[in-house]
Amino acid sequence: MAKRIKHPEAQVAMMNFIGRENNFIHFQYEKEMLQYKLMQAGDDKAAEESHIMMLQGFKNSKLADDPVTNMKYLFICNATLMTRFAIEGGLDSETAYNTSDLYIYNMNNCSSLEEVLDLHYEMVEYFTKCMQNLKKDNIISKHVSLCMDYIDQHLNEKISLEQLADYTELNPSYLSALFKKETGQSVSSYILKRRLEVAENMLKNTDYSCSEISSFLAFNSQSHFTEAFRRKNGITPKQFRNREYMNHFS
Repeated sequence: MAKRIKHPEAQVAMMNFIGRENNFIHFQYEKEMLQYKLMQAGDDKAAEESHIMMLQGFKNSKLADDPVTNMKYLFICNATLMTRFAIEGGLDSETAYNTSDLYIYNMNNCSSLEEVLDLHYEMVEYFTKCMQNLKKDNIISKHVSLCMDYIDQHLNEKISLEQLADYTELNPSYLSALFKKETGQSVSSYILKRRLEVAENMLKNTDYSCSEISSFLAFNSQSHFTEAFRRKNGITPKQFRNREYMNHFS
């Protein structure tokens, strides 16, 4: 069980006093929020602004005695807020959470302040690029957006047009036509595309076998998965993994 903090009100008051005495003043709210608003707007200045705030936060906040651990805690706080602002800006929640999870997972391998800061900069750049791409896309209606979120959350299951129609409370034929009009893809093509995108990430970042990935992503068979993957990438899943492995160590 975690050790309870005795008299937290008194300790917070003392920290306030020490901060004022040493000019350690936490950022004003609007200044701190600027980095997230820039990212949400897809502004390339977001990463630099967030980098400055990370350095300022490291100077003014003590979340752990070890400097690298302290910076990692700030990284996690920032990743959490970046995720929330990205979702509010229209990025689908599954992509936002997976991005945050991926960068936090890789942060655990950082052993210096410079490595944490570099990875943080990369994370903000990636979130910003996602928002830029989102704004380039056509405006998606609420029903199609719900459809896309449902698909992302159920890629490990069989998904039918009828299920999506029930979920969005639309006629299947109307939903199919609306989805094609707004995305340029049929529902089935979009589902396959998202499954293959997730498969690529799993091949790069996990040790799951091709058959396990195929089963997890609800492909009809491993041969169906392999053929669909080959059509999209020009190589088999195994060749793709081997290529990524070689690129990582080259």
